Parts: sequence; structure tokens; C-alpha cells
Amino acid sequence: MNSNIQKRIEEWSKDPFCNETILKVSELKKDPELLYDSFYKELEFGTGGMRGISGVGTNRINKYTIGRNTQGIANYINKIENGVKKVVIAYDCRNDSEYLANVVANIFSANNIKVFLFSSLRPTPELSFAVKKLNCICGIVLTASHNPPEYNGYKVYWKDGGQIVPPIDDILISRIMKVKFNAINFKRNDKLIQLIDKEFDELFIDVCLKNSLDNRVKKRSDKKIVFTSLHGTASEIMPNTFKKAGYTAVKYVEKQMIPDGNFSTVKSPNPEEIESFEMALEIAKAENSDLVIGTDPDSDRLGISVRDQNKKLILLNGNQLMIVVFDYLLNKINETKSLDNSYYIASTVVSTPMIEKIGRFHNVDVRLGLTGFKWIAKMIEDFPNQNFIAGGEESYGIMIGSNVRDKDAISASLLVSEMMSFYQEKNSSIFEELIKIYQKIGFYKERLISVKKTGEKGLNEINDIMTNYRNNPFQKLNESRIKFIKDYKKSEEKNLITNKINKLKFPKSNVLEFEAENGYKLIFRPSGTEPKIKMYISVNTKLEIKQDFEKTEMFLENEINKIINEINL
Repeated sequence: MNSNIQKRIEEWSKDPFCNETILKVSELKKDPELLYDSFYKELEFGTGGMRGISGVGTNRINKYTIGRNTQGIANYINKIENGVKKVVIAYDCRNDSEYLANVVANIFSANNIKVFLFSSLRPTPELSFAVKKLNCICGIVLTASHNPPEYNGYKVYWKDGGQIVPPIDDILISRIMKVKFNAINFKRNDKLIQLIDKEFDELFIDVCLKNSLDNRVKKRSDKKIVFTSLHGTASEIMPNTFKKAGYTAVKYVEKQMIPDGNFSTVKSPNPEEIESFEMALEIAKAENSDLVIGTDPDSDRLGISVRDQNKKLILLNGNQLMIVVFDYLLNKINETKSLDNSYYIASTVVSTPMIEKIGRFHNVDVRLGLTGFKWIAKMIEDFPNQNFIAGGEESYGIMIGSNVRDKDAISASLLVSEMMSFYQEKNSSIFEELIKIYQKIGFYKERLISVKKTGEKGLNEINDIMTNYRNNPFQKLNESRIKFIKDYKKSEEKNLITNKINKLKFPKSNVLEFEAENGYKLIFRPSGTEPKIKMYISVNTKLEIKQDFEKTEMFLENEINKIINEINL
């Protein structure tokens, strides 16, 4: 164990750390491997802020690592702001989220900063909305999204309601790194902490209704929908939203509508995974429901299950969800306004290439950013003269309009319900409309593969994988020659056919993309929130008639499997 790690362990074994922390460090010393993992590095900000396993140590989420962040941010706010300085804090259903939210509130208040603190757990998108509505300079939400129960996290939002982006993120990190643990002021000032409650929920629900309701829908009270919050923060606000919208026949997975940081009824509280829908699908089959919706613990992402052309309930992936939402919204706007490039939709470089196709089809601009909705939120600030319609990414996130500057599963759940209702009244369905889109602009199929690599060894393995593919790039995907290699870390795109190199207009990021002549894509990037390396595969072909859907889908599945076999990671 090197001297830096040993120094951290010794530091955490005495004052100013509390007796409980000192005792836990002492216990950790009985397990050298766990002790090392707890202290070998400091948690870093990734695509979604700071996220990690809860526990003691510099590589863990705890009152001191969170406290250091907060003290650094408070120092910066006090430097740049005069007069009344305001922040808002929310938290999710994690076992220690309420405690940590109060730690954050204590530190801000101790530093003479006014704190709005939600009285109980709330969805992350409501926090984003609250930052702007309450005219705060900063917002914090304690959440680890869909990670396993042992995780927690700390997302930072700035005054535009979006997560922090350059240059603010670098400035804050610099401030945080200067904070010594003995300089954290934990002394609560109750006079500067104000609880916000149900009345604010009503404001947020009204915004969700404004974002998502469709006046073309004639009837909602008879629609057969099943909803699950997967033990998360949508447990109360989503039923109230449905009721206010007129969806009174929604069936809820009651056991999963109880907030629970242990996520006791699911293997993983991740709406990307069909296993998380098991209980909801049982109800849907019994009730003959047409739509199943599940939201993740902090209610920023959703998964949906719809009936396919054989009337079987299937889970749409994040790219399919985004495509049908964009097409629906663009068609809706086009009924009353002429679409042109004064409007735009937004997505990310790892999402389906269909986004650019659908934008061109509807004659609107398309803007792409790096992974994470903070980049989509930044677009709204960067392009104020264009009309932002919606943003989405492959990881099951949808953002409608600009009132909420992050992915929002509350508005999106309502929007999907409106889509189902509208299409049913037109004797169609969400799945039928998806097939029509494939026929219009091409049938694209994607798959995400995540390989878990834990600890310091795993981190080194991920770095080695990225280095290897940079030094030994693919020459083909299946039988199609690689035409473009985009290295977002070098900010360059190389055309292998012409040998021409172009500059990529994105912030530097550890992302590597291979695109073949036939449009097949393979993208590698380390996860910003989990110890994983992610591979995004996209293949495509034409779909002439809807009767060929299943056969064509099987062809694309086989094409993806061939690429996976070639990679052999």
C-alpha cells in the first residue's frame, strides 16, 4: 500500500472525523482488500456528478466526501454572489439519502446560504424545475439513479436548471480540491433552511401536464395502463399526475409503489431490464393492459412495454422510445405550424443514427452532444434563437420542452400515455407507428453491452481496452470497411478512405467510434457512473413492408451477434 493511501487512512482515523467514522476505519483494517478499495483513490465527478458505494473512505459516498463537495461549492457561491444566495436540495429513496441531504443543507446554511429543502423524497426532474422556479444559483440531489442498493450519489445543478458543464464544473472541482476535511462547516443554521412540500409538487405537476397533454385525445378514463415506480420517487407524484390528467383506470404495482432503498422486489431497479417489469407485466396480462410504464428510483428515466403486432407485450429499448416520441411530437407540431430548422431535437453521439434521419424527414435541425442530459440542457442556453422541442438518449431518458432541464420520467410517462391514447383512437398503436417509421427512414437496431470491471484492477483494464482499440483500430464491421474513426479524446474524425482528418466540435471525452461504409457503428466508452466499459452497436437495413418486420429484425439481430463475436471482449 503506497504512502498516499496510508496517509489517507491515518487521516480518517483521528479528529476531525467523528468517532463513528474512526471506528469504521478501524474495522476496515481487518479486511485489507476492502480497506484499500475504500481509500486507493478519491471519487470523481462523472457524467452524472459523483456516484459511488456508500461507506467510509475517500472512494466512498459519506458525509465527508459529500461535505467536502458542498463546502467547496459554498465557498465559490460566496465568492461570486452578493445579497441573498439560494440553493435547493432534494433526495431519493436511498437508505441514507435523507441523512445526506440534511448534511448538505447544514453546510450551506452554516455558510450563510439560504436552503430550500424538500420535506421528503422527490423526483430528480422536480429538483431541476425547482432550481429555476425558486431562482436558485445551485441545486443538489442525493441519488444514485438505478445503481444497486449499496450506491448513492450527488448531482449538482446550476442556475439554468441543468447539471453542471464547463467551465462551472472545472471551477467547482478546483474549489472542492482545495477544501481540507477539517474546514467543512457542519453547523446547521435553522433560520436559513426552509422546507418545501406539496404546494411545490402541484406547480411541477402543472408543468408536466403542460409539457405532455394532447388536446387531440378524446378520452383517458378508460385507458388500460400499468405503472410501477420500482420503489422510487414517482410513488406519489405519478398517481397524482395521472389523476389530474384524467387517467383514472391506471393499475399500480402496489408493492413497488412503496419507497424502499433496498429495492426488495427487484433484482435491479433499472427500467432498461425486462426483469424489473415482471410484477407489472403479470398485472398487465391479467388486466389485458396495453401499456406498462416503469420509472427508475429518482424518476428521471422510464421504460415502457407495449403490445407488438402479435399483441404480445414487449419492452421497447431507449432508442425506440426516443424515436416514437420524437415522431409523435413533430407530427403534432406540424398540424398547426410549418416545421423548419428554427426547431430542433437533441440527442447524444451514442444514441441511434435514426435521430438525424428523423430530423431530416421532418425538416428540423438535429443537435448531438456527448453522453448525458447536461449537454442537451446546455444547448437550450447556447441556441436561444432556436425552438427546442425535445431531447433524448439511448439510456431511456426523455426531456420535453425547456421547463425541466434534465430527463424527466414524470412528463415522459404522461406523454407516452397520451401517445397510446391518441394512436388507439386512430386505430393504430405505438408499435405500429414504430414500424411505419422504420419503413419511412430505415430500420436501425442497436444493442448496448456493458462489461463490469471493478476496483483499481478493473479501472486499469478499461484503460487498456480503450488504448488497444486506439492503437489497433477495427478495419471492418462484419464485411463492411470502416470509413470513419472518431476519437472524441483527440477531438478528431479520420476518413480512412480519403485519409482526411476533421476536427470534432465536442468537448474532449474518452469515446471511440467506428463507422462502416454501410452505416454500421461501434462505439466504446467507459461509464461515467459505474465501473463498466460500454459498447454501443448499431446496424441497419431497409424495411419495405411491415409484414417483413420480424424477418428483418432477425437479420439485424444476427448482424449484431456477428459484430459481438468479432469483438470478443
